[in-house]
Amino acid sequence: MGVRRVVTGHDESGKAIVVSDGDAANIVRPAHRPGVAIHNIWRLDSAPAKVFGPEDTTTDTIGLLPPANGSVFRVIEFPPEKGWIDDVDSEAAKAAWDSVGAGHVGDSSGAAPHPLMHRTETVDFALCLEGEIYLVLDDSEVLIKAGDTVIQRGTNHAWSNRSNAVCRMMFVLVDGTFEQASGDG
Repeated sequence: MGVRRVVTGHDESGKAIVVSDGDAANIVRPAHRPGVAIHNIWRLDSAPAKVFGPEDTTTDTIGLLPPANGSVFRVIEFPPEKGWIDDVDSEAAKAAWDSVGAGHVGDSSGAAPHPLMHRTETVDFALCLEGEIYLVLDDSEVLIKAGDTVIQRGTNHAWSNRSNAVCRMMFVLVDGTFEQASGDG
């Protein structure tokens, strides 16, 4: 499945125009994640964003995490995991995270409720576009269905598609910090 991406910008006189209109071309298919497709739509390398910045920010390799002080906008297709998830051990999970430049995010405790548990130093905004998927946390699970949103704030988590259909999720990952907020009120 393609993901159409329309990018706007400005011409030489400052008039609003469509710069590009077509399928997102930066698609990552992580190792050890059969059928997963990560459609990278846009990446910002700073905040505040440069609205007159580059016309395409997805021509380079884009890993799981956003750049420092930046963000990443993507759509991920999660196929059903039955038939392969039981074969994912700690080495396969590490290889999956390594394949998207994030080998350090996996849960290596050996006690995780899902083999692809991970924790990123980000705030993630997620929207389920179609299908359903479980958000797996350390001690609980939540079934996420089309139209549901998640604000994931640096927690240890995994996405588990236990259905018989592809689940399509939209994510915006914003670079963050694990520093605790001060009690200034």
